[in-house]
Amino acid sequence: MLISIIIPCYYSEKTIRKVVEMVSDEFAQNDGYECEFVLVNDGSTDGTFREIRALAKEHDNVTGIDLMRNFGQHNALMAALNYTKGDYVLGMDDDMQTHPSQIFKLIHKIEEGFDLVYGIYPSTTNSPIKHLTSIINKKTSRVMLSRPKEIESSNFWIITRAMRDEVIKFDTFNPYVDAVFYRVTNNIGMVPVEHHKREYGQSGYTFKKLLKLWMAYWNFSVIPLRMSFFVGVFSLIASVIMTILVIINKMIYPDLPVGWSSTMCVMMLLFGVVLMVLGIVGEYLGKIILILNKTPQYVVRDIVGAKDAEKRQ
Repeated sequence: MLISIIIPCYYSEKTIRKVVEMVSDEFAQNDGYECEFVLVNDGSTDGTFREIRALAKEHDNVTGIDLMRNFGQHNALMAALNYTKGDYVLGMDDDMQTHPSQIFKLIHKIEEGFDLVYGIYPSTTNSPIKHLTSIINKKTSRVMLSRPKEIESSNFWIITRAMRDEVIKFDTFNPYVDAVFYRVTNNIGMVPVEHHKREYGQSGYTFKKLLKLWMAYWNFSVIPLRMSFFVGVFSLIASVIMTILVIINKMIYPDLPVGWSSTMCVMMLLFGVVLMVLGIVGEYLGKIILILNKTPQYVVRDIVGAKDAEKRQ
């Protein structure tokens, strides 16, 4: 059985060789399984692709893909998925936090008949800020992406070949692979795995990148538009009630002056709601324009190994 290991690489010059070697050792200890690697350099300007190129020359089962710029982790994953040939496809990181020693836990779990299996972490080594963003991600993904309530997701997962064939049909410029998974199947499993410390460097996700990743949810949900509608309805009802109260108050106390400050508060509330709704609609319109302009999901500069990915397929 062939397992395709896909790894998006971002400034991983000092770790990617160790990851490949440790994964290969794991497969050497398990009869009946073979692996291939699809390593995607996502715009790193250090020696990451040089190291990937060296690995491709040394190992027949390593394919290296160099993207023309940094497209983002999920775009790199989509690029890698298009060059896999395995019966199963396993996604992991380049920093040793998704540790090679845990791979066969996912493989054995998906062999029970699942389409998708996540490796979940009973405890993590993430920073408090990263932990907080993970909690927010869990809560919002349930609402916006229709993630099953009992399922937890992670960046350590394995899918079947049939799942892979469906996922690569999604070619929009701003993908979120978990959202695509949930659209394809609800036959999802989980298995506890150990979460290891990052061996070198620090996470490439800044607050801006995390926000951009979260905004990718909007490609798969109309919940923000529905929320803006209900906020607008609530504001309308509140404004009507306030108007009635002002009229009644004026009738009871005819000498009571109408305040400028209360008028400004109501106006600011209503204008704030209008601007918020316009912002949400504008975000969707902007994404539509980018899609119509055929913004690429990724652009490949070079491919090395595995007979140069069968001459770029």
